[in-house]
Amino acid sequence: MHKKLRNPVIRYLFLALFLLAVSAPSFAQVSIGISVGFAPPALPVYEQPLCPADGYIWTPGYWAWDGSEYYWVPGTWILAPQPGFFWTPPWWGWGGAAFIFHEGFWGPQVGWYGGINYGFGYFGHGYEGGRWDNGHFFYNRTVNNINVTVIHNVYETRVENVTVNHISYNGGAGGITARPSAQEEAYLRERHTAPVAAQMQHVDAARANRELRASVNQGKPPIAATARPGEFNERGGVVAAREAGGRYEPPPARGAEPARPAVHPNELPKPERLPAPNTGDANLDAKYQKQQDQLYARQEQQRQKLQQQQDKEHQNLERQKASDAQRQQVEQHHQQQTQQMQQRHVQEQQQLQQRQASHPASKH
Repeated sequence: MHKKLRNPVIRYLFLALFLLAVSAPSFAQVSIGISVGFAPPALPVYEQPLCPADGYIWTPGYWAWDGSEYYWVPGTWILAPQPGFFWTPPWWGWGGAAFIFHEGFWGPQVGWYGGINYGFGYFGHGYEGGRWDNGHFFYNRTVNNINVTVIHNVYETRVENVTVNHISYNGGAGGITARPSAQEEAYLRERHTAPVAAQMQHVDAARANRELRASVNQGKPPIAATARPGEFNERGGVVAAREAGGRYEPPPARGAEPARPAVHPNELPKPERLPAPNTGDANLDAKYQKQQDQLYARQEQQRQKLQQQQDKEHQNLERQKASDAQRQQVEQHHQQQTQQMQQRHVQEQQQLQQRQASHPASKH
């Protein structure tokens, strides 16, 4: 194993980034094990750069986590992976013990993104920035910066009753209290795909840029948005934040430390029960849902079994009055077991979803 990956924290983050990069189709917005003990900063105030060309869709900026602190991923224009697809932004939500990151995705409908008001058409529910018509994207000029001499497929619809705030997370102290509608929950059963390669490269560039760290920019990033992904220079149509969305509150000393990886199964976020694809065939849908439920039950049983096994090993350590070195060795082994199980469960979910999506009846 590479020397850097021997560190359990680095190894855990490597696993999380690996799961982020997976581009296989999925049918539910699933958190991937990234959790932080304190809330992300407020969303900064910035202008949208000019849309570079027809077919690009706005993806708003957000705060991401690099293992030790929050950093800003600038908003940018991205080519849709295929006609008819919209972007559902990522979001942070309080999970009861920490803030959990939910990855964004592409799909035929805009799903739930925590009720966060990202602006530019993403006002907490759905998307008011444009629509697809016969394979062409039509832009709402009231919320998008469009050069009409270049892009002619535009319209104007004003959005009313939008609550203006810069809160960047759902739940917890001071968070958004909105909940998904039945329709938004139903959208999770529809086909959607992970961020495209250009988006992942954009995130990588943001992570590597020191000026985008919250501790450096105090919630007011000098690169708040770009016209094209990954281009953080004047040529890329860079827009700086006008101001921070609120007072920047540095994390408490304890929270400033890297998020501790889950060591035992009971420290992992509770897995979501994945909905089956909506094929339009009631019998096939029932079959797929049964497969999903069986996988969920089997994985939950494995979690409990591993937790019981580790609890027994803890009891043995107490009876044997083990040394600190022995305890540390056992804890490292438990952490490795837990991470391997989590990775295996994610892969099993993706494999089942791919098999169901590849069935001819699943393709509309």
